[in-house]
Order: sequence, then C-alpha cells, then structure tokens
Amino acid sequence: MAQQTALADMAADGTEKPDSAVVRDALGVGVAVGLSGVAFGVTSVGSGLGLLQTCALSLLVFTGASQFALVGALAAGGNPLTAAAGAFFLGVRNAFYGLRLSQLLALRRAVRPLAAQWVIDETTAVTLAQPTRRAARIGFTVTGLSLYLLWNLTTLLGAVGAKAIGDSDAWGLDAAGPAVFLALLAPMLKTSTERMAAGLAILLGLGLLPVLPAGVPVLVAALAAPAVLFAEGRRSGRTRQNASDAPDGQAVSDGQDGQDASAGQHVPDGSEEVR
Repeated sequence: MAQQTALADMAADGTEKPDSAVVRDALGVGVAVGLSGVAFGVTSVGSGLGLLQTCALSLLVFTGASQFALVGALAAGGNPLTAAAGAFFLGVRNAFYGLRLSQLLALRRAVRPLAAQWVIDETTAVTLAQPTRRAARIGFTVTGLSLYLLWNLTTLLGAVGAKAIGDSDAWGLDAAGPAVFLALLAPMLKTSTERMAAGLAILLGLGLLPVLPAGVPVLVAALAAPAVLFAEGRRSGRTRQNASDAPDGQAVSDGQDGQDASAGQHVPDGSEEVR
C-alpha cells in the first residue's frame, strides 16, 4: 500500500520525463560532486591518514559530509572516538533517506543491500526530483554509479598527489566538500522551520568551534533540529489555545446582524424564502 501511494504521489500530475534527460541530470550531479573527491583525498592524507585508510573510507563509508567531518576533526587534533561519533551522527540521516527511497524505488530484495551503499544526499535529491518510478530508478542508478566510481577515483588521485600539492589548507580544498553539500542542501530548505533549524545549526557549529574539542560542535549542532521543532510546537499550541479562548461575541453579533438584515428584507407575496 505504501509503495502504491508513493507511486501515485510521483505520477499524480501525469508528467513524463525522457530517459535521456534523467541520465543527463544524474551525470551532471555525479560528475560535479565526484570531482570533490580530490579534496577529500588531499585533506585525509594531510590529517595523518594513510593512502589505504583514505581509499577505504571512500569505498566503505561513501558519504562525503561524514568523511570530511572525520578527517577534519582528526586534522584539528580531535579525539578519534569523538571524530568518529560526529561522522556517525552525520551519516544517520542516510537511514531516513533510505526509508523514503525504498518506497519510491521498490527494488527487489536481492538488490537492496547493494543499493543501500548509494543512499546519500545526491542520489536522494536526484531520485526525489523525478516524476515517475522509472525515472527515479534511472536517476538513482546513474547518480550512484557515476558518483561512486568518480569519487573513489578522485580520492585516490588526491591522496597520491597530496605531497605534491603541499599544504591543503593554503589551497582551501578542505572546504570543497562542505561547500558542495551546502549547495545541494540550500534549495531543499523551503519552509521557515527548515531555514531556522539550518541557521541555528550553523550558529551553534561556528560559535562553539573555538571553545569545544574538535568534532563536538558537530554533535551539538545536531540539536538544532529538535530544538526548533519543539519551539515551533509550543508556538502552534499557544496559537490554538488563544483561538479556542477567543470570545464568541463577534460571531454571535455577526449572526444577529445577518438575521436582522434578513428579517428586514421584503419578500414578495406568493414567494417562498429559500433557506
């Protein structure tokens, strides 16, 4: 039933999208984001990880925000456990993506473990933008395949060339991954509640960066979402309470005025009043 509902939601407007257009859009996202793997390779080696460790992160973890959070915390001298915890909590969002994508894609059970590796921000964004299940499957597959291959290739190139590049901080390559992530996230912040949560998370992360150990500000910033949702719920509750406590005098007055006006109207003889 859930899968049928999801499919109906996607094709409610009856629109069709050519397969070539879906492939073009998916490749555009895959190539654009995949190239930032060079930045991760350089940053990871610069933080003290070896070539094999860096490549293993891209092969097995394959979620850019978590990977950058991990190596960034290590580079800042953070505790490895704290750095890993920050990366883990950033990656938890992919589990929620999977809940939605499982309904839209409706893949065979044997394929799901392989597809789960590709459930990330970029594949989710491309999949949700498609009008039909067929287009969603194409978008997910092309984005996941192109991004996975290119991300791992550029990670290897960045790690190998890290010594030739020198100081990665001087090039600003460590900001490439977060910048791509923010560019993908920004258009999805459509409501005021979502924008408030994002803004508060940024303020918490940047404000606590000088005073807390590396990796901890990321964990604290994650509290922005429940805090904003709690405040929004309290505000909505007060609004409903005020509405229920409002006097009914205006409504009663309006009803009496309407009755008086109706009573004052002249009804021709022989006609019936329509109620």
